[in-house]
Amino acid sequence: MTGIPSTARPFIFDTEFDAHGDVVRPSAWQPVKRSFAPAEVDALVAQARLEARQQALAEVEALRADALSTLAQTVAHAAGALSTVAEAHRHQSAELSVAAARTLASAAFDRFPRRPLEAAIEQLAQEIDASPRLQVRAAGLDAETRAHVEALCADAGFSGLIAFREDAGAPAAAFTLEWADGRAEFDPEGVAARVSAALEAALAAEAGHAEPLDRSAF
Repeated sequence: MTGIPSTARPFIFDTEFDAHGDVVRPSAWQPVKRSFAPAEVDALVAQARLEARQQALAEVEALRADALSTLAQTVAHAAGALSTVAEAHRHQSAELSVAAARTLASAAFDRFPRRPLEAAIEQLAQEIDASPRLQVRAAGLDAETRAHVEALCADAGFSGLIAFREDAGAPAAAFTLEWADGRAEFDPEGVAARVSAALEAALAAEAGHAEPLDRSAF
């Protein structure tokens, strides 16, 4: 039979006694309380409810913070998408406007092909009145049109020689005027191209990734 080692301590007490048996340090162990008074039960229930409420509020606050973060990310993404859609809408609206303007201008030039030339002669009256010669270059310069241009020049005060030069390949309403010290021309296609370029530049400048529109080109 094996004996118990001399170092074994089958029971350990944390209460200390002196040589006379008096307690020097009492034990920290407390027996588990098996019964509670009604007031103690009410207090424990109230404490449990308070802790549960605080925990629930903390969880709700965490959920609210997560929801706000998700909402902020969604709004930021939506704002970027809306900005892209708005920019595309502006471009499409501008293109539609230019297309409509071209259609209207083309119809007007087909119906009144000489009106731009008439307006130019009226506006340039003081420029050409002292010139000895004026050359008019355009398409469709028949006898009636030439007589009409000569009458316009006479009304504008021009008394020099008018030379007509037929340009069969020129677009309707296009013309070129040349005199001793000046020149004027009108090309509907060139004007439309410049308008489109200016519109694109304006849209790009509005989007913030282009130089400001140079209006001196018009």
